[in-house]
Formats: sequence, C-alpha cells, structure tokens
Amino acid sequence: MVPDGPQPVSDFERPAQDGTVPGETARLDAEASRLFEQRNGPTAELAGQADAVAAACHAMAVRFHRGGKLVVFGTGGPSADAQHVAVEFVHPVIVGKRALPAISLTTDVATVTGIAEREGVAAIFAHQIRFLADPADIALGISVDGHSASVLAGLEAAAELGLLTIALAGGDSAAGDRGPIMNSKAVDHLLVAASSDPRVVKELQVTLYHLLWELVHVFFEQPGVLAPGVVT
Repeated sequence: MVPDGPQPVSDFERPAQDGTVPGETARLDAEASRLFEQRNGPTAELAGQADAVAAACHAMAVRFHRGGKLVVFGTGGPSADAQHVAVEFVHPVIVGKRALPAISLTTDVATVTGIAEREGVAAIFAHQIRFLADPADIALGISVDGHSASVLAGLEAAAELGLLTIALAGGDSAAGDRGPIMNSKAVDHLLVAASSDPRVVKELQVTLYHLLWELVHVFFEQPGVLAPGVVT
C-alpha cells in the first residue's frame, strides 16, 4: 500500500540550488554527447567527398556560364529545401555575389497537384522538366532516403533531355541502406549524406547545398577556369 501524503525526497533526487536534479543532469549530458557522436561519422564521410563536391560545382558553373539555369526539386522536407536553394542562387544572401538563374519545381501547387491527380505523384517533377527545362540546364534532386520515386523520375527525365544531373541523397550504404537514386545511371554527380537518421541527413544536405552555392561562385571568380574571359 502506498502511504498517503507527501513522500520524502532522497538526496539523489533533491534539486540542487540551481534547480537541476543531479541524476537527470548526468543523463542529459550523456544524451547530448551521444547526439554529437551520432553526427561525427556522417560529417567525416561528407568531408571525404570534397573532390566529388568540387567536381559537381565545376560542372554546374560551366552550365551556368553557358546560359543554363538550375532546376531544383524534392518532396516533403526537401521540397522546402528546393525553394531554399533556388532563392540562394537567384537572390544571394551575401551582397556582391552574382545572381544565377534557378527555379524550384515545388512552388506551383496547382501544377504539382494537377500532375499528381492525372499522372500520379511519381510524375510531378518529370512532367515539369520536360516542358520547362532546356538541355543546357542543371537538375538538382534532393531525397532524404534515396528512395523518392518522383525525384528519381525527375532526374531520369532530365538526363534524357541532356541536363546535368546532381542528386543529394541520404542513406547508410554500409548498413545496406542504398536507395535507387544512388544506383541510378541518370545521376551525373551523387553526393551522399551517409546516415539513416533523417535529422542528420537534413543537416548534412543543408551543408551540401550551401557548399554547392559557395563553390560555384568560387569557380566564377577564377578567370580562365570555365572559359577565357569569364566575367566575375
């Protein structure tokens, strides 16, 4: 039987002068350490892709230099990322950086839902690419787990038209978590956020597309890297 009335509090459970409970503080510290450690491996893996990131950025800069535009797409959280990427290029947050043409295929709700209703969700980006993109353009597809059918179809449609194709995909290949986007021959440049945790993938993909923006501008600022007479 549980006695009525207030029960005594042990010294272990008694709050310290700052209001914290010693045992709880230790548990929270351990959890914070675990969360940081969870990101160490994927972050190191991303750093190991420096050459791949640089190659993708150079290819993007060449396309921009030739008059192409960036076409970005993704579903769910990456749909917002697509809009973020587009505005970064069109209206650079750093004053003085060159604005570059970019569009997101996730902003027109009427078009997206109309295509989804008639052709299915998997076609929402591929259909737009066939009518809005040009061969000189760049297609950037973003997927948290590498399994998005609509992103894959968009990349495949872009490749068929001759666009440069870049995929940001998440998944832990070492654990067998490798989606079809990672294995697609339609992808020219694959950049992987090596984690099965969607929160970690999100954090790394934000870093990735900021790197894409930054390095594209680095190439533009180096005369002769893209072609003679590049204007900064």
